[in-house]
Amino acid sequence: MNLERLKDIPNGEKVRPTFSAEEMESRLTRLRKVMADEGLDAVLFTSYHNINYYSDFLYTSFGRNYYLVVTPESSTTVSANIDAGMPWRRTFGENVVYTDWQRDNHLYAVQQVLAKQGITGGRLGVEDDHINGLLRAQVADYTGMELVDVSQRVMRQRMVKSAEEIEVIKHGARIGDLGGEAIREAIYEGVPEYEVAIAGSNAMIREIARTFPHAELRDTWVWFQSGVNTDGAHNWATSRQVQRGDILSLNCFPMIAGYYTALERTLFWGEPSAEHLRLWEVNVKVHRRGLELIKPGAVCKDICTELNEIYEAEGLLPNRTFGYGHSFGVLSHYYGREAGLELREDIDTVLEPGMVVSMEPMIMVPEGLPGAGGYREHDILVVGEDGVENITKFPFGPEHNILGV
Repeated sequence: MNLERLKDIPNGEKVRPTFSAEEMESRLTRLRKVMADEGLDAVLFTSYHNINYYSDFLYTSFGRNYYLVVTPESSTTVSANIDAGMPWRRTFGENVVYTDWQRDNHLYAVQQVLAKQGITGGRLGVEDDHINGLLRAQVADYTGMELVDVSQRVMRQRMVKSAEEIEVIKHGARIGDLGGEAIREAIYEGVPEYEVAIAGSNAMIREIARTFPHAELRDTWVWFQSGVNTDGAHNWATSRQVQRGDILSLNCFPMIAGYYTALERTLFWGEPSAEHLRLWEVNVKVHRRGLELIKPGAVCKDICTELNEIYEAEGLLPNRTFGYGHSFGVLSHYYGREAGLELREDIDTVLEPGMVVSMEPMIMVPEGLPGAGGYREHDILVVGEDGVENITKFPFGPEHNILGV
C-alpha cells in the first residue's frame, strides 16, 4: 500500500497563543545562541516541557512520537495524524504531520524537515535526560548526525522566567487559592476525599476558562488527602471519608498552557491532639523561616542547611520527606523538572531575579505514633531585583485551618 507519509493540515485558524510573538522569538533566539556556541546544525526536542516552551504546543503522546525541530532559520513541530489540525493551530512556527502507514514515518518527518533546511549531516542537539536509548539510536541512524546533549543548557534558560511567564504564574497562584477556598467549603465529616477533590478542580478549571478563554482546559487536578493518606506528597484522592480529628492535606494544581502552580496546606477536621499541634507548629516555623531565606543571592543548598537545623533541634530531621522547594514554569506531575533549581542539599544554584521557586517543607510521622500524618505547607515566591514577592495568599497554620469546631 503506497499512501502518503506526511501531510500538512492547516485546518481552521491559528488560535490565540499563550505568549506574544516577541516572547516566543526571544526564547528561540536564546536557543539559537546555544546552538551556535555548541556548533549545532539543529536541535530535536522530544520532551513535553521543551516542545511546549519553544512552540506553545503541548502534545498528548498516547504511544506516539512528537518532536520540535529547530534550525537556524525554522521551528517545526512534528505531530501524529491522529491529532489532525490541532497541533498546527497551536504551534508557534511550522507544523508537519506524519501518518501511521509506515512505522518510521515520525523519523522520516524529522529527516524531511531537516532536509528542507539543507541539513543532511552534522551535529544535532537532543535531550539526553528525556530521549530513551532506543529512540536516540534510531534518530542517529536515520539522520546520520552526531547527537549532542543540550538538556542542561536549555534547562538553565528556562529557570529564569520572562515577565509574560511570571504573569501566567501569578494567575495560576491566584486560581490555586480559589481552588483552596472551594476545598475548604466542601469539607465536612463523612465526605469522601474524591468529592472534595472534584470541588477544588472544578472551581479552578472554571476560573482558568474565564481568564484564558483561548487555552486548552487540561491537566488541572487536586490531591486531597485525609488521615493516613496524608503521609505522601503525591497521594491521589481515594474514597476514604473525612473523620473527626483527621489531619487533612489540601493540594491544588491549576495548569495553564503547560504551566504549573500549586497551593498546599495542612488542615484539621476537629481539634488536633497536643502532639499534632506541636508538629504542625514546628513545620509552620520552618515554613516561615524558609520564606525569609528565599531572596536574590541566596544559595539553594544554604537555605536547606539552615532549615535542617530547625528540624534537627526538634528531633524531626529524620521525618523530613523531600527537598524544600523547586522551580516553576513548564511542569506537571507527568513531565518537566528544572532540576538545577531545587532547594536541596546538593544544589548550589544562586537565586537571581526572574526565578520562581516554592517553599514547601514537609514532615511525616507514621501511623500508630503520636501526631501521625503528613504536614506540608507551600507558597510560591517570585525573585526580584531587591527582594521577593509571595504570590500565594491562602492562609496557613493552626490559627486559620482548624475546621469543624
